[in-house]
Amino acid sequence: MSTKRPPAPPPQLPGFTYLELLGSGGFADVYLYEQQLPRRRVAVKVLLPDRLTTGSAEEFTAEANVMAMLSTHPAIVTIHQAGVAGDGRPYLVMEYCPKPNLQVRYRAEPFSVAEALRTGIQVAAAVETAHRAGVLHRDIKPANILVTEYNRPALTDFGIASSDATGAGASAGLSIPWSPPESFADAPQSGPRSDVYALGATLYSLLAGRSPFETPGRRNTGADLIERIVSQPLPPLERPDAPRALVGVLERAMAKNPGDRFDSAVAFARALQKVQIELAHSVTPIDILDDAPAAPDEADDDDGLTRVRGIVSIDPQTSPAAGPTRPSAFGAPAAPPLSGAPVASSTTDAVAPVVVDYPGETVLRADASHASAAPPDPAADSTLRRPVSVAPAASQAPSPASPPAAPAVVRRRRGVWVAVGVAAALVIVGGVVTASLLTGGDAAEPSASPTAAPVDVVGAAVPTPTDLTGRVSDAGVVFTWTNPDPRSGDLFLWRIDAPGQEEALTSTDQSTVTVPADAGATCIEVLLRRADGQASQTPATGCAP
Repeated sequence: MSTKRPPAPPPQLPGFTYLELLGSGGFADVYLYEQQLPRRRVAVKVLLPDRLTTGSAEEFTAEANVMAMLSTHPAIVTIHQAGVAGDGRPYLVMEYCPKPNLQVRYRAEPFSVAEALRTGIQVAAAVETAHRAGVLHRDIKPANILVTEYNRPALTDFGIASSDATGAGASAGLSIPWSPPESFADAPQSGPRSDVYALGATLYSLLAGRSPFETPGRRNTGADLIERIVSQPLPPLERPDAPRALVGVLERAMAKNPGDRFDSAVAFARALQKVQIELAHSVTPIDILDDAPAAPDEADDDDGLTRVRGIVSIDPQTSPAAGPTRPSAFGAPAAPPLSGAPVASSTTDAVAPVVVDYPGETVLRADASHASAAPPDPAADSTLRRPVSVAPAASQAPSPASPPAAPAVVRRRRGVWVAVGVAAALVIVGGVVTASLLTGGDAAEPSASPTAAPVDVVGAAVPTPTDLTGRVSDAGVVFTWTNPDPRSGDLFLWRIDAPGQEEALTSTDQSTVTVPADAGATCIEVLLRRADGQASQTPATGCAP
């Protein structure tokens, strides 16, 4: 923000204590306050007194509503409340981001490629969220991207945002260095692709340490920049560590013709994800909501990086069933099926039949009439599956019916023989049933279906290079390593492992590299990458001396 004019005095806000001025702009001042309940530091944006009669108050209210609608996104500044101060000035109470914004940071030192990619994807997700809500930001630039206490970017300043996604809009308030060519037409236009251009210009600035068309050593007035933006090609990035794919993404995002750019902010984010994959970096997720995802575009080649998949509901009452999940009602533990034999129900309660899917044919064994002294009800038996089990002891067998009118001694002797006969029969039948279970009995033996060879869907893990060693020479430190599983098209990705620094990965097809020697130990990390793009999960690390 500019500090050319003196700031207006901070308003008295009930429940807030003024601490200091954070900055001033053309429409508002921003102050640091401490909120009393809950106790926290907040940024309070207050409209200037001379803007109350120019329509800015309505724009200020619109900004409050837009930010409230979007501020649940992790990369958009959170708005806590809004109101009108006692002196009539509207104000917004927002999340306080204490760290320097991205403009301050890139002017001090350009971003690493890795951090620029992460930041670009996170901010693009915020812009995509705004677009899906029907809001164009129209002023995306490094100064409007704050940094939270957790080092996450947070997009702010929706003061000139527009809900008109059709394209017409005034050019007042735009930031020239990051604005697209169509903003300077006689009839200024804006749309989602205009925000995509500003995203690309912002990412370019983070990497280059200057705005895209700013030329060191030359005059860089607003008119000069507009002429270059409209008519001149994008200057080279001049970053040796920036891969060609990243340069191509920026060139497409900042194409002169809106139709040649990415059609959405999420498409821009996907392209940055592909660069991360090429560099073997961790892929930054794209934080967007999609309650009703559209059908996937057959021409989309994003490899499913951000595809929103539907939620699959799993019915616990599966068919076929998952098998027995509780022990037998007779106290014996449930056992796995033998040789594809059907599993008996664990109880004799009247429950719905359970069908279990086995590799072979499903065989339902008929209920033996000897399984119980009292035969079951035929109607009930049609919906029951009786367990096949070893007969209970003779002492547990129910007593047979006694014949009528017989002498007591005969009745007693006959009862003994009947009990012995029943017990013997049950023992014989139990043995037959057990043998049937073990050998298949007289039932048709289920044919074992051939087992398909396992298919490796994910692909074998790429091994980590081995035997990484280093030695000091006159030219520097020479590191060598071994490829434990050489294949055609293999490459190695390596970088210097220095504390507090994140170097970009460099590729080589040789198993050796020479690097400059540090004052202490010199260390490198090495990954193996296959021709299909898969790489080692963990790098090999070596140091010398």
